[in-house]
Amino acid sequence: MRAVVLGVLVGFLAVVNYLGVTSGTRLSNFFTITKVLVILLFIVGGLMALLLRPAVRVIPQAMSVTNKNWLKAVLLMINSFGGFEAALFVSGETRDPRKDAPIALLVALTTATFLYVSVQYIVIHTLPTATTAAKPVADAAQHFLGSFGSSLIATGALISVYGYLSANMLHTPRLTFAMGEQGDFPAFFAAVHSRFRTPYVSIMSFATLLIIFSVAGSYEWNAILSAISRLFIYASIAAALPVLRRKQPYADAFRLPAGMFFVVLALLFTGVLILNIRLGGLIVLGFTFALASLNWLWTKRYPNTPPARE
Repeated sequence: MRAVVLGVLVGFLAVVNYLGVTSGTRLSNFFTITKVLVILLFIVGGLMALLLRPAVRVIPQAMSVTNKNWLKAVLLMINSFGGFEAALFVSGETRDPRKDAPIALLVALTTATFLYVSVQYIVIHTLPTATTAAKPVADAAQHFLGSFGSSLIATGALISVYGYLSANMLHTPRLTFAMGEQGDFPAFFAAVHSRFRTPYVSIMSFATLLIIFSVAGSYEWNAILSAISRLFIYASIAAALPVLRRKQPYADAFRLPAGMFFVVLALLFTGVLILNIRLGGLIVLGFTFALASLNWLWTKRYPNTPPARE
């Protein structure tokens, strides 16, 4: 039953995005607005309760924190804050990406930071069992919003996760589509539907993989695996910076001061976090690297001719 439910939920998102980028964007925006409103309700309700009902406030639990705890928390934070770069995947289908993207990224990161810090503050100051609760946000809401508020917040949490999947279904297939179009991936991933003008092969392939990982692993396992995979992407981008600066010294782009310092810092940070990968994650990453290497060798030996664009 769990596999069936996950298949239906992911399949619905795939169909919506299959039918067009506009429908996929509208669905993603709907989930984003809904989850932000629910989170704001939790934050406002929690702050009002802490101000007007002193009995609600509890002293945060003291706990022993090890280096391993910190590293695991950082991995989960990377999963939470990661994904901002994915907004650029669909920039080729937007009006003015160079102007809009930096502003959107700044607003998104600032908003996410405010929401995460606020929710965390309210949870640890209203829930005595914050460190051990299975659903801390909903349990905290039970203390100051009652049963209805708790159910609403729990529903909001589900909407939040589903909205995250909706956004991924919108932008991630555009990555494999672009790679297929440029000859860096099998050419059929660049296929565009004759009627809906969407990369339907990439969308359905991503949906299939998403269902497999959802059924096979837990949320935490997938979250940490997602964070680790992002770390490799970010590290690759950092390592590419000095190469690109050398090859394109006069490129019309923003140049971050002390670029080499941040490159070294990013690579060291990535290396420390990668050492905390569990065996299951290592196996998945090793299999992924093996497929990527075979794909690279194949494209080098049999380069695809990029399809002509209308």
